[in-house]
Amino acid sequence: MPVTESHPQPGPAPDTAIPGPAGLPVLGSMLDLRRDSLSTFLTAQREYGDVVRLEAGPPGLRSVFHAVFAPEGVQQILASQAANFRKDHPLYEEVRQAFGNGLLTSQDADYLRQRRLVQPLFTKRRVDSYASAVTAEADTLVDRWRTTDGGTVDLVTEMNRLALRTVTRILFGLDAEQAVDAIHRCAPVINAYVVRRAYVPVKVPREWPTPGNLRARAATDELNALCDRIIADRRAAAGTTGDDEAGEGDDLLSLLAAAGNEQDGSLDATEVREQVLIFLLAGHETTATSLAFTLHLLARHPEEQARVREEIDRVLADRTPTAADLDRLPYLTQALKESMRLYPAAPVVSRRAVEATEIGGFRIPAGADVVVAPWVTHRNPHLWEDPERFDPRRFAPEREAERHRYAWFPFGGGPRACIGQHFSMLESVLALAMLLRSYELQAVDEEVPVAAGITLQATGPARVRLRRRERVGE
Repeated sequence: MPVTESHPQPGPAPDTAIPGPAGLPVLGSMLDLRRDSLSTFLTAQREYGDVVRLEAGPPGLRSVFHAVFAPEGVQQILASQAANFRKDHPLYEEVRQAFGNGLLTSQDADYLRQRRLVQPLFTKRRVDSYASAVTAEADTLVDRWRTTDGGTVDLVTEMNRLALRTVTRILFGLDAEQAVDAIHRCAPVINAYVVRRAYVPVKVPREWPTPGNLRARAATDELNALCDRIIADRRAAAGTTGDDEAGEGDDLLSLLAAAGNEQDGSLDATEVREQVLIFLLAGHETTATSLAFTLHLLARHPEEQARVREEIDRVLADRTPTAADLDRLPYLTQALKESMRLYPAAPVVSRRAVEATEIGGFRIPAGADVVVAPWVTHRNPHLWEDPERFDPRRFAPEREAERHRYAWFPFGGGPRACIGQHFSMLESVLALAMLLRSYELQAVDEEVPVAAGITLQATGPARVRLRRRERVGE
């Protein structure tokens, strides 16, 4: 098995052929990647090393791409040489077609302008003001679970609903309820369509009236119409302000609609809608994944669950947590980070090389599709001892300081790092604290199957039994 060192080591000359699986004579690795891409990448790293060449598809339609797994290579692609690795991969083009050219997919001047306009909405002070929306939705779930006390719930379904209700409440304010059902119904249809189109050798034109095209178009039209109507209402409403630090009651959509500066102007209605759709995609599926797997891992490890709960009880007692409690719950945060190591919400990240580049001693050609995979790097046994074991102590501050910056990168990195990472951590820690203070969880399903889509997708349930805990004052 090749060894991945934590520091660059002398390697083969850049003109050495990049190793990789031969796959089937006609289809290469296509069937393996379609069947289980995450296991295929993991096996490739362990058999061929930290830079791997994969081929997929029949001759004449074959895709060739390079996977980079060592943290040093990941840093080159996402940070130190980020300008040379663009979001020109077919997956991003399909996301762009489905959700518009928001922060996730835009590039160059468009991206810089959008980032400058949107960044003030994600300052720490602004994000901390969303804490009350997070705790209100978590409290609603705590109450609802009382009707299933002693029963079983599926964390995948429950956390998806919680994260979706939270992000729509923050985005749309009083319009959250009417938006939840539409998003819950439409988003999975669009996501599946995007992933399917991104990885087929021949794409049917979107304009053709196939069943798949029609379903995706109807779902997209419904979400666009919903966002356009709410945006129009916001623009027409009196009292909308562009103050970057406006009061806690201002929903994110109102702030987006009012965002502007002398250099960049403001976002028009279409641009606001595109940002909203990306926030809905990135802001609920990713956080739902982190919440579900953190709770499920704690349910499978009762001793860790007890340690986390002792911290929550000691810090919070019976009061509602606030943003200030984020730093007061370090072990809960460590458990969350360890869950994000094992189940990163973005398990594979794609780029395309502009110019030929040397990575790990190999030459990546110009125009090559390149992927980095948190799913694989987070499981490298030379970076993580006993990598499949759930151990929150890995993220004690002194141990974090010893690791390469890109040994753990669930939020990406470099200039395209996730703009919402502080919000994701805030939402996750506060929601977990409220749920774990109120309930003990016992795992029903020991393992949860997953697959890579736009985000990590659980393909089976993560069921737990609930036992209600008595709180102070009850």
